[in-house]
Amino acid sequence: MYQFRKEERLCSKKFLDKLFNNGSSFLVYPFRVVHLREPLPVHYPAQVVIVVPKRRFKRAHDRNLIKRRIREAYRLHKESSLYPFLSEHHIQLLLSLQYVGKEIVDYKVINKKLLAVFGQLAKIYVEDAGKGS
Repeated sequence: MYQFRKEERLCSKKFLDKLFNNGSSFLVYPFRVVHLREPLPVHYPAQVVIVVPKRRFKRAHDRNLIKRRIREAYRLHKESSLYPFLSEHHIQLLLSLQYVGKEIVDYKVINKKLLAVFGQLAKIYVEDAGKGS
């Protein structure tokens, strides 16, 4: 249940290009989120890529620490906060979580902000569904 499988990671160059060229974005500091509705070849409702820029964090161990914390928060909350909403509305999503903060923050902050990201995504797609009706 609380797993983060290979099929949930966005690795396809084709999908990455499509996401960054055609996707919409918003900011929930310290995350910049790029999202795009797209039919996926896997049975998971979302594929995600986590980005921490080398320009801002020169040391690999700092980037890895941040990515580890983001992956853990995503892994724990996707089943309760993201997937039920996406499945209910039949949405398949490409998602990029880009860390734009200038310092390394605690896991608690990342956890709280990732839940805010999921709430913002739900709000966006509920509004889209309302416009389509």
